[in-house]
Amino acid sequence: MLGALVLVVADAHTLLITDAHAQAPVSTSQTSTDTPWPPAGVYRVARGIVAPRVIKAARPTYPPEAMRAKVQGRVLLEAVVQADGTVGEVRVMRSLDRTFGVDAAAVKAVKEMRFAPATKDGVAVPVLTSMELSFAAK
Repeated sequence: MLGALVLVVADAHTLLITDAHAQAPVSTSQTSTDTPWPPAGVYRVARGIVAPRVIKAARPTYPPEAMRAKVQGRVLLEAVVQADGTVGEVRVMRSLDRTFGVDAAAVKAVKEMRFAPATKDGVAVPVLTSMELSFAAK
């Protein structure tokens, strides 16, 4: 039985989750808290910044163990979309599951995505964006 997966990308234009600066993270991330977040030189979508646009989405793999355990819900992530449209560092802001690999599957899928990069004054810049991936067993 396959699960349904939904990807939602939030930015300043589609506030389906939150824009990157509207709220504090819901929970701790998987990445070391010693690393500053967002990384230096990364913009947040705001006035004067054109948000990145998804040009290649990636569907996460629903881990079979998680499906058997009926792990369902959403993983909230923040990711740095680089100036070349690739995804850099990704943090889990609200975890769904670390035991069965759902969070890791979500991070892997986001890293496979490609974007038309964000721009500031017509120049491509790295930007922080929020994403939510939903996992549901059928």
